[in-house]
Amino acid sequence: MDITTCPFCHLRVLSVELERHANSHFDDEDVVNDFELGRDVALAHSISPQVSSATLRKTGARERPESSYSSSRMDGRTSKGRDLGERISCLVNLQMKGSFYHVEGGMINMLRSCLELEPKNCVSLLCGYVDHFESIASEDVGWGCGWRNIQMLSSHLLKQRQEARNVLFGGSGFVPDIPSLQRWLEIAWEQGFDMAGSKDFDQEIYGKRNWIGTTECATLFRSFGLRARIVDFCSKTIAPKVYGPMDKYVSKWKNNVSDPVSFTHDANVKGQEVLIDWVWNYFSDPKCTRSDNRHVLVSLKAPLYFQHQGHSRTIVGIQKKLQKNGSKQYNLLILDPGHRTKDLAKSLRDNDGWQRLIKRGVHTLRKPQYQLCFIDHGVAFGEEVEKLKNLQSIRHEF
Repeated sequence: MDITTCPFCHLRVLSVELERHANSHFDDEDVVNDFELGRDVALAHSISPQVSSATLRKTGARERPESSYSSSRMDGRTSKGRDLGERISCLVNLQMKGSFYHVEGGMINMLRSCLELEPKNCVSLLCGYVDHFESIASEDVGWGCGWRNIQMLSSHLLKQRQEARNVLFGGSGFVPDIPSLQRWLEIAWEQGFDMAGSKDFDQEIYGKRNWIGTTECATLFRSFGLRARIVDFCSKTIAPKVYGPMDKYVSKWKNNVSDPVSFTHDANVKGQEVLIDWVWNYFSDPKCTRSDNRHVLVSLKAPLYFQHQGHSRTIVGIQKKLQKNGSKQYNLLILDPGHRTKDLAKSLRDNDGWQRLIKRGVHTLRKPQYQLCFIDHGVAFGEEVEKLKNLQSIRHEF
């Protein structure tokens, strides 16, 4: 993709994004009345990206929120010193908001209403607020599912966890678009997070269409001090994953398994049980709140980044159905970036066909390896942040 330098802040951006990026230097709501003032602020950014709040107030420009992220990581103590701090400041001010189809009433609230109408022998565990971000044909179809899942997780964290809202994306309070997220990942690598994995991308991903996976998801959130963890579920016959881009993940998967059908039925069933048990226990939060019919529980846990060979999705909950013979049937509740948000919303609103879009039964888990990324509560500081720079997974074999 073509890269162009912004004439105002000298930040390198995608050529197709230049006009929108340049316009962001001006106050969107008062472009006509305050054009001259906006231009002064833009020029000030080009000279010194760290414009103070007082300066913004004096010029009449809209003041951006204070960033605990930028204040804690812009002290010049990085590998490239003040230069990195200045680029973080620019990104905080110039990042773009990710666009998505707004669902009136909220996607998860609509899903909860549908689950409450399910038979009484069903119990569902559901996370809180999540916006659905779909892959767009003109932007990221075929490679952007990982970024879309990061956006979905971010929408939950920004809405449900104040401590995460304070640190994510410079305290902007919104979910950035994919190019902005790519910039944040590059900054995470430059700060020393997942150095091994960053080498597979030559520490550059902005403007590229590389697949990403749980590793990059965890790296991005960890760079803000969030406690993102990776969990591996795989057969004992699969070699441990070497962390890096999703391209390498797929390549290694193919090298180790020439034919997924070669996995025995017993191994496949065992793997399903291990994964389902983990997800059920994860959402089984003792602080769950019950809905009116007591068969839908809302957990305080964040959604899960769910990766397997070739694709990734977001797990927002799990359902257990008690059969007449005493056995239990499980369904993962999943939001897929490959689905259109408008179609999902309509199916939930009409309570018609949403099951085939969101429910995924245990029998669909046929891959020999799965990965999850989950985010614990709280924000790390000091020595704990340094430990987060080295990625390790929790491995479950079957």
